[in-house]
Amino acid sequence: MKFEDKKAFVNGNIFTVDEIQPFAESVVTRGNKILFAGSNDDAKYFIDASTEVINLYGKLMLPGFIDSHVHFIAGGFYLLGLDLRPAKSIGEFISILKDYVNSNKGKWITGGNWNHQDWETKSLPSKDMIDDFSADTPIFIYRMDGHLALANSLALRLAGITKDTQNPDGGIIEKNPLTGEPTGILKDNAIQLISSISPLPSREEYIKAGLAALEEAKRFGITSVHDITLQNDLITYQKLYKDKKLTCRIYTRLPIAVYKSLIDSGALYNFGNERIKIGSLKAFSDGSLGAGTAWFFENYKDSKTNSGLPMDIVSNGNLEKWAIEADRYQLQLSIHAIGDKANSYVLDLLEIIQKANPVWDRRFRVEHAQHVRKIDIKRLANLNAIVSAQPYHSFDDGAWADMKINEHQLHEAYSFKSFLEEGIKLCFGSDWTVAPINPLLGIYSAVTRQTAGGKYKNGWIPEEKISVEDSIKCYTVNGAFASFEENIKGSIQAGKLADMVVLSDDILSIEPDKIKDVQVDMTIFDGEIIYQK
Repeated sequence: MKFEDKKAFVNGNIFTVDEIQPFAESVVTRGNKILFAGSNDDAKYFIDASTEVINLYGKLMLPGFIDSHVHFIAGGFYLLGLDLRPAKSIGEFISILKDYVNSNKGKWITGGNWNHQDWETKSLPSKDMIDDFSADTPIFIYRMDGHLALANSLALRLAGITKDTQNPDGGIIEKNPLTGEPTGILKDNAIQLISSISPLPSREEYIKAGLAALEEAKRFGITSVHDITLQNDLITYQKLYKDKKLTCRIYTRLPIAVYKSLIDSGALYNFGNERIKIGSLKAFSDGSLGAGTAWFFENYKDSKTNSGLPMDIVSNGNLEKWAIEADRYQLQLSIHAIGDKANSYVLDLLEIIQKANPVWDRRFRVEHAQHVRKIDIKRLANLNAIVSAQPYHSFDDGAWADMKINEHQLHEAYSFKSFLEEGIKLCFGSDWTVAPINPLLGIYSAVTRQTAGGKYKNGWIPEEKISVEDSIKCYTVNGAFASFEENIKGSIQAGKLADMVVLSDDILSIEPDKIKDVQVDMTIFDGEIIYQK
């Protein structure tokens, strides 16, 4: 692409997400930047004989979507491997898995993304269900949220897990109450007992996964992601960047355990270029609702002795120590918190950080913030914390959450409208592969509050519905703010990066229930059309 290359997208219905000029008819780009956004008549002054003119025929154009919480490379591996999410019963789960094992005998079977909450009976699976067809094939397959996994007997044996193996800090090895034998279910930090011994994919396989994820992003109009990035993921992104194949902007969040390496390197927040940046860290304070490890003030409704599981770095004090030091060196923090006690703890931690360290534009992020007490919503606002939420999780959780937590806790779930009313900066993502990466499904969920199976006629907790316009902002300019990039992307304005998406239907005017069926007609990244139906 030559810098002087120009494109004019004309006759559009363009929602710019620019407060001064929220709508336009035309956008003109030069190279990878937006040159003009405004009326068709005024666009003519920027169009010459060398300009490529694209007629939008009244279609809705938006800024390119920003997915603010994604496991991108893992998503690529998911696309290339085992998919158990379609299973709606134990029988289907076993059938899909058995077929996959028969085609991959002797290889480690991982991934999967199963969800027992979608089955006719909600009981967790066990090794006994899968051992008969996998005696020579180690299996370690994850529940969709990544906080719970199932191992067969061979995988347990290879990891040395027996009835005498103790729970690690921050993790649970589920055992049969009668025999004491492991059932095959491992939760949170116990997962590492097997994941640490399963072989890593090759560099070539990582590249294939990265390319598959990039193709999926194109298809759904995603031009930027905030990734949860492991070491081999970062190596993969660098290779794709060098090979000029990185068709999505990657904002990396590295595990907080490596914070000293970043400090020693001298890296600060938002370090890098327009394609790939580092300087942000991710940590966990608890688990997930579906795994029964989200950390609450009260016991779970379905287990009178369980209130969830704080992570080991919470219990041993490391998270507080690491977070204070990382923040002192101006590294951005993103802390996972699902349960109400976890969210309260994270806000306590932010208060400690603010008292201990000098003031700076830290943009501290609470990832998920799924169950937040009203009093803590006020604290989120007062502490200027960013909430990075995943609206499609409410579609999944809302179908069964009433079986896990109490009534008053249900009304403190996914409080998107309350967050916005308090002035909290709210950005949206998918948490792919936990949920589909499609931003339009996220917008649909935030606007309608519908759940799997249509359990609630007017939506789950309908008072927390938000508008389509606000949902779009959460997927664009608010996401840009959360990565310190609101000055270069997130809205369609002159001088910003030319990342845009064109939709098949106008989600601002159609019935909200139809948003889930809308498709992406065109994805523009860095001024180039990288996807077109």
